[in-house]
Parts: sequence; C-alpha cells; structure tokens
Amino acid sequence: MKCNVYSVEGNVVESIEVPAVFGTEFRPDLIRRSVLSSHSSRSQPYGPNPHAGKLTSAESLGKNRGIARLPRMKSGPRRGAFVPQTVGGRRAHPPIVEKILHEKINRKERRLALMSAIAVTGKADMVRSRGHRIEAIKEFPLVISDDLEKVRKTKETREIFKLIGVWDDILRAREKKIRAGKGKMRGRKYKKKKGPLVIVSRNQGIYLGARNHPGVDIIEVENLSTEDLAPGTEPGRLVIWTKSAIEKLNILFGGN
Repeated sequence: MKCNVYSVEGNVVESIEVPAVFGTEFRPDLIRRSVLSSHSSRSQPYGPNPHAGKLTSAESLGKNRGIARLPRMKSGPRRGAFVPQTVGGRRAHPPIVEKILHEKINRKERRLALMSAIAVTGKADMVRSRGHRIEAIKEFPLVISDDLEKVRKTKETREIFKLIGVWDDILRAREKKIRAGKGKMRGRKYKKKKGPLVIVSRNQGIYLGARNHPGVDIIEVENLSTEDLAPGTEPGRLVIWTKSAIEKLNILFGGN
C-alpha cells in the first residue's frame, strides 16, 4: 500500500510505500498495559513515619477501674493515646513504602503495543472516534515532506497546519474544561485536550515552531512511546509524520 507525501504548501509531491508496521493487529489490551506501566514507573514510594503516633509514654492503668484498658497519657486529662482509635494515635493499616507500585510489562509486549498504537494512527475511523476533527484531512497516514522539520516560526507552522487540514483539531484542543469534583482543588482544575502529534526524524527547529500551539506535541521517532500515541490509554491520536520519520519505521520495526 502506498501513501502520498504532501509539501508544506499542501500539495502532493510523491508517493511512498507505507511501512509494514501499519499492518499490525490492533491490541487495545497491550496498549493500555503499556501506558499504565509508563505512568506507574514515575510513581514514588510513600508512607508515614514508622514512629508516627507512637511518640508517647502512654500506658494502660490496668483493669478493675471501670474504664477501657487502652493506653492513656500520664499527664493532663489522661485521655487515650497511641492506639488507632484515639486522637493523635497511630494508623491501623498505613501505606507501606515496600508496596510495588510499578506495573511491569514484558519487553516484547511493550514493543507489540507500540507497533499496534502506530498502526491505529493510520485508520481514520479510530482517529475520529477519539474526538479529533479530521474532516479536512485527505488521507491517513498523514505524511509531510522533511521541510517541516526546519520551520522555526509559530506563524509559519500555523499556515502549514491550515493547509494540511489539522488546524480545526488544534482549535478544538484550545478549549478548556473545569474538572468535576474535588480534583479541581488539587492543582489540576482544568482538563486540556490533546491535539496533533508531530513525529520527526530530527529536530531542526520544529520544536520551536510548533510548541506554542495548544495540544500539539513534537517528538523524534526514536523516542516514540505508547503514552505519546495513546494518551490516557485511548489509542488513535492524530499524527503528522515527516517523510524521513515514517521511513525510519522500517529500520526500527522491520521493512516491507
């Protein structure tokens, strides 16, 4: 199967063979596990001080006093201390730092998940179901000439995105939504949408040219991960490939 390569003016300049990785079976289960593994690998161990709630000389007064035999403070109101049900006492079952937070995934499974996530980006129905606006895009996968990698100005990338049909999706990513519930009080009040992902073979200025557009991410093809292609474990992100980047897939995952 072949796909067209578009210039930065939006015109077809040539046709190339689509890499074999785009024929990989769709595996949403592996994609989800791979993304969750990436998320959990950044989690840090946490737990209370082992002596929290225990720094007291409280002890029980013994039996036959008509009161509960829990440890009590030796001064003041002689209220209970140390045990879980008392004010300032220890926790019954606190988090332990030994808990394994990282969700492991086999190396071959992670590779297959990445290949499957790449293949999904070439299917228009999957990209549309994720919420991207792709009405103005002519075909998938969307491949642009390597001239895109050299664009350093935001206003120039804006014109290019309009010509190749992804500007509507960038406007969609500009909208912000206030998070429901108590999450809005925890430093993450707004929910932002993900826009197009620009995949290049080498950064020659495009990082400066495209980074200010809302929802747009730029990454080199060697650093690609399922987390980039399936944010929130949902595959089908809108991807813009440069010609040299999509050709490198034959080296990374095997040719036709």
